[in-house]
Amino acid sequence: MPVEEGAYKKNGEPKKFDPDFKGPIQNRGCTDIVCCIFFIVAIVGYVAVGILAWTHGDPRKVIYPTDSMGLYCGQGKLEKQPLLFYFNMMKCASPMVLLEFQCPTPQVCVEKCPDRTMTLVTAVGKTQDWEYYKSYCRADPGTKSVPQILQEKLCPAYLISSKPFLQRCFPSLGKKGEVITVGDQETFNDGDKIRDAKDLVAGMKNATIVMEGRQVAMKIFEDYTKSWYWILICLLIAVVVSLIFIVLLRYLAGIMVWVMIVMVIAVFAYGIVHCSIKYVNLKDTPGANITLQQLGFQPDFSVYLHIRQTWLAFIIILAILEVIIIIVLIFLRNRIRIAVELMKEASRAVGYVMSSLFYPIFTFFLLTIVIAYWGVTAVFLSTSSEPVYKVFNETVCPHARETCIPENFTLSNMKRDCPRSECLFAFYGGETPYHKYLIFLQFYNVFLFFWCANFVTALGQMTLAGAFASYYWAPNKPNDMPAFPLCASLGRSLRYHTGSLAFGSLILAIVQIIRVLLEYIDHKLKGAENKFAKFLLCCLKCCFWCLEKFIKFMNRNAYIMVAIYGKNFCRSARDAFFLLMRNVIRVVVLDKVTDFILFLGKLLIVGLVGIFAFFFFSGHTDAFKGAAPSLHYYWVPILTVLVGSYLIAHGFFSVYAMCVDTLFLCFCEDLERNDGSATRPYYMTTELRDILMKGTDAAQTPTSRDVAMQLTALDKTMEN
Repeated sequence: MPVEEGAYKKNGEPKKFDPDFKGPIQNRGCTDIVCCIFFIVAIVGYVAVGILAWTHGDPRKVIYPTDSMGLYCGQGKLEKQPLLFYFNMMKCASPMVLLEFQCPTPQVCVEKCPDRTMTLVTAVGKTQDWEYYKSYCRADPGTKSVPQILQEKLCPAYLISSKPFLQRCFPSLGKKGEVITVGDQETFNDGDKIRDAKDLVAGMKNATIVMEGRQVAMKIFEDYTKSWYWILICLLIAVVVSLIFIVLLRYLAGIMVWVMIVMVIAVFAYGIVHCSIKYVNLKDTPGANITLQQLGFQPDFSVYLHIRQTWLAFIIILAILEVIIIIVLIFLRNRIRIAVELMKEASRAVGYVMSSLFYPIFTFFLLTIVIAYWGVTAVFLSTSSEPVYKVFNETVCPHARETCIPENFTLSNMKRDCPRSECLFAFYGGETPYHKYLIFLQFYNVFLFFWCANFVTALGQMTLAGAFASYYWAPNKPNDMPAFPLCASLGRSLRYHTGSLAFGSLILAIVQIIRVLLEYIDHKLKGAENKFAKFLLCCLKCCFWCLEKFIKFMNRNAYIMVAIYGKNFCRSARDAFFLLMRNVIRVVVLDKVTDFILFLGKLLIVGLVGIFAFFFFSGHTDAFKGAAPSLHYYWVPILTVLVGSYLIAHGFFSVYAMCVDTLFLCFCEDLERNDGSATRPYYMTTELRDILMKGTDAAQTPTSRDVAMQLTALDKTMEN
């Protein structure tokens, strides 16, 4: 039974019917202007912070080592001296190294690390050795005696055969049986007495406190340099596979959905079988039965693949996921059939707006700019501090660890009170107002990063929503659609609704920055014993995680309503919320089932490309042994390909997800706004009406397409 004009109710109040409504309205006004202005001011401030950081910052501080005078090795006048040499490596065993990250010993930039072991005393008497030895001095000692040279710390007391690592010279330690050696010798002369080579270990351990981590990082970086082009090829394969799936969905949606479901189950099953074979084959292998807890952390992650427990964990994880997917599919089997029909309708919409498939590339490009700007600004801010020099002394000194100025240190009271002290570079810091507020600039950088990233994502959602809404609300599809629906929608979003986009992304950015602060507090409280504080923090983290998910869901639907009606963000969010609440069963049964199907499609693409990457990079098959690069960790490119493939698949399938959400929300609005009569027909297609109104008398209600076709036929009859 048709309702009266304007009689459909919303929150108990009748809403006036607009007989001239044709979907996304063209006569719009700017929305959320205050937030738009605020966003522009914030962006201008963000640019100012970047300029300030670029003016004061110097990334060389984190790239190149710094000598005792604060000069960069390998830069400027030290361009030919890229390596840092420590006068006395054993001084690096001091606990202060862990606090100040600087060894209390003079350090100089050198051209190459010493390749022989000798002392200052033995070198002075030999011309050739002395010329070689002076290349590791801070200044030319001239004709000074050995005691004077050592007192003024112009040259090291001894040289040890060393090798460069991370642009620093470290003693060439080795082993003869269980005895530690340096330069193939078990002892060395430090200019004062004979020492064991093992005495250098403590100093090296502190000087390279992150050596193992950096070593892993260097190996990973080396693996990337060897395999980057193969990674790109795998990602290109992911793009091709995603495009093939999208095109097939356009024409064979029903078949492809069921193929995706079956293949996802098959991929997980193959993973379980492969892991089981590995688990069985390691049964009689020596050392394979130890536990992961006994093994502990190993920089060489390939060691874990030789442990049976690792493969057992993989089997359990894959089996649990397999069972969950099968159970969900069994319970949703009837709803999946309906969701398949909804996917077919979405495929038709995407077919009329084919350019939407490539819009994620534009979003990815904008996100790359945002991430790059944030990263560069963060690096420059973190390196915009000034060098801080402190007093280092081998004996007791009242001025030890105090800040000093190297230019006038020799004439200062500190030098007079502690004659053997040195004013050496310690770390980077600063006491100026700029350096005091540096932490706030870093916070602003992170906050604007979240805001801009959310804005770019929101722009993509609103643009796609506007394009697909123009398809839905066209009375005669596709003739009444704009010529370039995607470009038209992008123009409307930027021209009229920048403020609404900024408003929604601001709310989300605030929640995200709170989550970052909670994670920081949680990190600081790792060693705390207060159980209540840990429990409260855990609850807060859980609540804000849920809040972020809810805000993302509401923002997405609010942007759809803004794209349709051109209202401000708050009103659109309210309308979307109540509209979804009035159709909550349809939301759960249809919309979310479709999201689950799309998620399975992403898993399938990731699984297929991941299996190919595994066999290629691991060298487990003879077909790729000649082409695969030799890597330290073959899991590095595999994980990169898996993550990249998921992002690529997510980018392409997000178009379908946005299309389904937009069509679904438009359908709910159409159902409440119109009654299916000849004067107020539905805008939905006959196919969509049959999908979403099963069990009703939908077949008897004409759609706008039916009315348009009848009017066209009537016009032709009158012309005849």
